[in-house]
Amino acid sequence: MSTIILGIESSCDDTSAAVISDGLLLSNVIASQKVHEEYGGVVPELASRAHQQNIVPVVDAAIKRAGIDKSDLSAIAFTRGPGLLGSLLVGTSFAKGLSLGLRIPIVDVNHLHGHVLSHFVRQSPDDIVPEFPFICLLISGGNSQIVLVKSYRDMEILGQTIDDAAGEAFDKCAKVMGLPYPGGPHIDRLAAEGDSKRFKFAKPHIPGLDYSFSGLKTSFLYTLRDEVKKNPDFIPENMADLAASLQATIIDILLDKLDKAVKQTGVKTVAIGGGVSANSGVRSAIADYCERHHLKAFIPQRAFTTDNAAMVAIAGYYKYLDRDFCPYDAAPFARVTM
Repeated sequence: MSTIILGIESSCDDTSAAVISDGLLLSNVIASQKVHEEYGGVVPELASRAHQQNIVPVVDAAIKRAGIDKSDLSAIAFTRGPGLLGSLLVGTSFAKGLSLGLRIPIVDVNHLHGHVLSHFVRQSPDDIVPEFPFICLLISGGNSQIVLVKSYRDMEILGQTIDDAAGEAFDKCAKVMGLPYPGGPHIDRLAAEGDSKRFKFAKPHIPGLDYSFSGLKTSFLYTLRDEVKKNPDFIPENMADLAASLQATIIDILLDKLDKAVKQTGVKTVAIGGGVSANSGVRSAIADYCERHHLKAFIPQRAFTTDNAAMVAIAGYYKYLDRDFCPYDAAPFARVTM
């Protein structure tokens, strides 16, 4: 009998549901929220209301596309945190209610674990997945971490940001440039057309494997201010060069710490995950780095880089195999934990 897991993701502004059967992905449905674009960022109250509107049709679509009936489900996995509490409450409450109605267990998933384990989402039995141990560079709008992954359940944070994350640096600098939200994809698009050596931004000097991006943002703002003073038409004329220089600096910061982690651990496999792993420059830089150092590289499909329920379902699948179920009185959590 197959083990079929329904995954539910509602940590921020995407409502997603996915179905996995014995580790194979059957469906992955995502409803994105456009309402936040005019505000230049996610508005928590609007996000939770949109989740309430989307969650029933999204779950229904995921089950239908998987070609199963809800009675076939073995368990329901849901994102418990970290994330926006209002958004998490929608997914948590729905998962609990559906599990009670179907009389099947629920499995709580750490959102960050999901990003790490997204590499184990298989769309065919022949898909190759990482071997343990491996290092995962987890980079998103809210987190920048270097994680030593020893098993599905055993993960050690080797380094993490002490202030802003890489995704925040992309989005906030993009906002100052007048680019639409979310700014990261626009920076990525423009960077392909620009000169990455045109501008020099400050790089942090943080000991160990921890990251910092707040100084980079400040350096970017001062550079932009000084150039605009010289030429009021500076931004539209130099948008691509700004984007390329910013992207190159962020990549240099990420790779510097990753290289130190690889040398310290001796691990021969590197993976990336999180929304920033969709960035073309980051993907290319990681692939080149691993090729130069004779490492195995695992770069996820872009569909599995942003918040999605497939990663929640696969993380829940392994917890289900260990019979690690979630009590019904478990509450969602907003802050980062691993």
